[in-house]
Amino acid sequence: SLVKVNDKIATNMDLMPPGVSPPLVKSKSIDDVPVVNITLWSKDLDKDGINDVDDGQLRMLAQDVLQSIKEIPDTGNGFVVGGRSEQVTIEVFPERLGGYGISLDQVAEAVRTANSEKQAGGVESGNTRFTVTTGSFLKTIDDVSSLIVGTHNNVPVYVHDVARVTQGPGDATQMVTYYSGPAGDHEHPVSSSPAVTIAVAKKEGVNGVTVANNIINRVHDLKGTRIPSNVEVSITRDYGETANDKVNELIFKLFVATGFVFLLVLIAFRALRPAIVVVLVIPVVLLMTIFFAFITGYTIDRVSLFALIFSIGILVDDAIVVVENIYRRWLEEGKTDVETAIEAVAEVGNPTILATFTVIAALLPMGFVSGMMGPYMEPIPALGSAAMLISLFAAFVFTPWLTISRWLRPSMSYLQVAGRREHNEAERLEGFYRRLLTPLIEHPRKRYLFRVVLWGSFFFACSMFYTKWVAVKMLPLDNKPEFSVVLDMPEGTALPVTANVAHSIAETVRKMPEVTAVQVYAGTARPFDFNGMVRHYYLRQEPWQGEVQVQLLHKSKRDRSSHQLAVQARKDIRELLKGSDARFSIVEMPPGPPVLQSVVAEVHGPNDRIRRQVADDLTAVFAQTESLRDIDNYMREPYQYWRFNVDTEKAVRRGISVDSINRNLSMALGGMVLGDVKQRAGHEPVNIIIQVPLAERSQVTRLGDLPILSQSGGSIPLRELGRFEQVPEEGIIYHKDLRAIEYVVADVGGDLAAPVYGMFQVQDILAESYTAPDGVKLDAFWFGPPADDRVSSIEWTGEWTVTFETFRDMGAAFMVALVLIYMLVVWEFGNFKIPALIMAPIPLTLLGIIPMHAVMGAEFTATSMIGWIALAGIIVRNSILLVDFSVHEVQRGVSVTEAVIRACKTRTRPIMITALALVCGSSVIFTDPIFQGMAISLASGVMVSTILTLIVIPLGCIKSSKALMEVAAVSAPIGTPPALEKAQHSAPKMQKTPILIRIWSSFISALLMLFYAVRGIFLLLGQLFKRKPAPKAPSPSPSTTKPDSGGGQSSGNPPAAPIDTKPAEEIATAGVLVDAEEIKELTPEVEKPVPAEEEVRAGITVEKPSINKIIRKRAETRQGKTAHVVEKATVKPTVKRDIGSAGKIGVRRLAKEQLKPKTRSPSLDGGAVPVPGSPSDQSSAKVENNKPGVITAKRPSAAGARSIQKAPLVRVKPDKSST
Repeated sequence: SLVKVNDKIATNMDLMPPGVSPPLVKSKSIDDVPVVNITLWSKDLDKDGINDVDDGQLRMLAQDVLQSIKEIPDTGNGFVVGGRSEQVTIEVFPERLGGYGISLDQVAEAVRTANSEKQAGGVESGNTRFTVTTGSFLKTIDDVSSLIVGTHNNVPVYVHDVARVTQGPGDATQMVTYYSGPAGDHEHPVSSSPAVTIAVAKKEGVNGVTVANNIINRVHDLKGTRIPSNVEVSITRDYGETANDKVNELIFKLFVATGFVFLLVLIAFRALRPAIVVVLVIPVVLLMTIFFAFITGYTIDRVSLFALIFSIGILVDDAIVVVENIYRRWLEEGKTDVETAIEAVAEVGNPTILATFTVIAALLPMGFVSGMMGPYMEPIPALGSAAMLISLFAAFVFTPWLTISRWLRPSMSYLQVAGRREHNEAERLEGFYRRLLTPLIEHPRKRYLFRVVLWGSFFFACSMFYTKWVAVKMLPLDNKPEFSVVLDMPEGTALPVTANVAHSIAETVRKMPEVTAVQVYAGTARPFDFNGMVRHYYLRQEPWQGEVQVQLLHKSKRDRSSHQLAVQARKDIRELLKGSDARFSIVEMPPGPPVLQSVVAEVHGPNDRIRRQVADDLTAVFAQTESLRDIDNYMREPYQYWRFNVDTEKAVRRGISVDSINRNLSMALGGMVLGDVKQRAGHEPVNIIIQVPLAERSQVTRLGDLPILSQSGGSIPLRELGRFEQVPEEGIIYHKDLRAIEYVVADVGGDLAAPVYGMFQVQDILAESYTAPDGVKLDAFWFGPPADDRVSSIEWTGEWTVTFETFRDMGAAFMVALVLIYMLVVWEFGNFKIPALIMAPIPLTLLGIIPMHAVMGAEFTATSMIGWIALAGIIVRNSILLVDFSVHEVQRGVSVTEAVIRACKTRTRPIMITALALVCGSSVIFTDPIFQGMAISLASGVMVSTILTLIVIPLGCIKSSKALMEVAAVSAPIGTPPALEKAQHSAPKMQKTPILIRIWSSFISALLMLFYAVRGIFLLLGQLFKRKPAPKAPSPSPSTTKPDSGGGQSSGNPPAAPIDTKPAEEIATAGVLVDAEEIKELTPEVEKPVPAEEEVRAGITVEKPSINKIIRKRAETRQGKTAHVVEKATVKPTVKRDIGSAGKIGVRRLAKEQLKPKTRSPSLDGGAVPVPGSPSDQSSAKVENNKPGVITAKRPSAAGARSIQKAPLVRVKPDKSST
């Protein structure tokens, strides 16, 4: 950026007006902010009332100390604030100049020419070459005073004849003083002692704590050597200590949070071994996350540590779910074997993976927040997402390994005791849920009343923003070790007056018992911090500007916060400056990205007069509002200054140029440097300054005797070439985006300390009684500047802009997170309605978040929003666990009502454990002012929403029982459709879905359908550009089928109608796609591919054993089992479809449409079954009367399978005596 700016300026230098000095561009970044400030101040050891060392000597000492500090590695820029620089002063007397007929130009030219040295060339003498130089440098004041400036009556005139030459500190243009406070460690009170401050920054990317410690240690080592005993050293800023304290505090909280989680798991499992397994995951995940931060360039700072603390509450969720399920399965199986543990991990694998990715989907979009808050909060989504991924890996790798290890594997006696205890707890939970859910399911009025109460509570909670019970703010103020008072005297005020007012303020604030020290900066600014860098405080160098820095005790040693002390200081200083023209503002270190001021109104208008009038009026309106403090504007107050108007006609007649007059007057007032004396000591140049004595300069009329040399050689007094007059100073013109504006600024205070409330109050006053000078009502623009400046208007900026951009981007991130979560859940469950049900508890989190903010008196801040967004992914995890368990229960033949009650009974404990783990992880940051909002959102939101989830999700599952049955049918293993049919018929009917839920579901469904439509179009376009293979010629289908000798056709039944078959490249049976290559692989004895044949006889379908074998293999692979799978075939009519030109045949299980068979059977209890050739290999098939539609088939042998493959299809009567 710096290169681009310089390039643009250099490219357009030809457009610069003549006489304009070239622009100077300097970069200021966060790495330029000093990390250590060292203040040197003088003692009064001889007790004579005068400090032993003046500010000029202190500055020279500070430069020497700074040079030593810069030797430390990794230190950056350093500078010294305060003190008078050493200089050689030539005080010229105008009367003497006039008497000798010599001008200031002659004196200046004599000094310049005498203070130069040039290389003239070289000579060779013998075998040696010598360099020849001419001239010499001035080294002492004697060298300066002995210079000849001219002659008078053929007598040389020296500098000391017309001027007094001295070496010492120059005139004071800035003043820095030091004061001790009641809480300081000084032996005697210190008041208004001259001081200088050394400020040192660090290099980019280095450890600030190490650099700060090295600097302070170096300064302590210099005491007694370079720093004399009568100079005291005070550390007035140590960001290294601040950062180290914060890091140590957060690391301690990290251990506390880990301890809380350990105790929680220990209480939940009532055993040490599972608690150890879960807790061991935490250091593994944290170390790997820190390594991720290292390789991605994130530093360990306050925000990144908060991200790790936040992660502790959720990174153990996966491990808790895995350990709990392993223990439950071991208890069911009655043995603690590895195979059961593997099955237990696989059982919760999909929902755990999905739940983890939902949390990541909620966190990641926050990393794309724009503006200054984006980089500030970026470590939270980045490191939080990394921790979640690593915790998932740890839960599937380390947690099972630790659980089945020799030392941590539980005994069966413990599992049996735990099983009995869990059984009793489960019975109580089941009874509780039955008593709670049954009335809501069976009684529509109670269900309606529950909805009314739920929605009413939700809207009541949201109304707390409108009623201002919960204020909205960007970030709350932190408890810092310092604050400052920025002082602005009326323009034109002399430096001593500013210093006296600043001294009064310092004496007032130092009376507070929590103050350790105070520094006063008059005519300059204190070493800037991050806030000062953004507000450009380092440009405050005028004599009417000052700043008072107040240092406080450590927050652990005082009862009042820095904000409370700042409020008290504002009250005391306002009382002190009552009736004065001085303006002041209390500046606290911002918790986040700083802005120009909390409330900034940019005034637009058609011309300067109207803009300034509106700005003045707006300043008065600001003063009437209750929430605004420290009101000011950036317009310069009119003040008088002296101007010498040159009479050009007289000057030209006497051969004197205007430039010569300006140059002589500048030298007389001390504004010109003639060079420097070359002295070995010191690290700053000792400049040579020419000026007239202060007595002459203080009275500009006496400057009329100053002689000006003419071209003829004579000198003319200045008064004959013009005259001095007082004129008003012109105002400063501010532009933003090439548009002229004026600034009106204010800070916020009171109960509603958010800028937006003060802005609303200002707008109410303007709307009631204000009309702009151009006759219009003042419009306010919140989201950008007005379209034009033809009429007066204002634009709100400042903290509001950062707040708006942050919450806007976070809102967009929240919507993206919801869409991502919805797509993930749709991908997992294959349904569009169930994901909406799973996401229903997300709004319920506000039922806990907003009221808890009101109860604790906290403001809803950006960190509160971060907690809410993160909670969206966390709370969906609970819903997924409930719905997934309900689906598995439905697949086992349980009704939907019973399935959701069992899900609540079984999953309540892991859900509550994970919720309480998040509460434990968040509880340690409740005391942090900035991240308190995130802690409140996480802790209160997860508890309230978890409790409501255990009620809302079961009711929603019952309401959406049809969709739940579809999900269960799609993901069901082989042989479960009849149970699903029974469960589906037993599902109770509930009322119609509310219109709001239907609208939301339709919107989400439309969004997903649009996504899949676009995806399908792209896939179709991709297929069009692919080279299609030539279709294979279909093999002829047999017209008739002859029975083998071993079988026959029962009399009285007509022969089966021929069935058209095609070579099956893929056979879709029971939801499993089978390739022809797999058939060849599993049936090597068949010479050619077996056609996909199926007989439709009264809706009974019996597949060939080779196909069933493939289906069993697929089902066993999917379920992770090696046990025998019993094949079941459904009575529901099977649809045979040609799905492609290549001969693909799809057989859909649970077809919804009814197909009539090609050949009707006289009796519905008959069926077509294959009869093998050998009676010993015959596969018996019976139709159960109590379960119509189910054929139980014995597993055929290999020989029987071959016979069945070759056997014709014949009709047999089932054994009606079978049950």
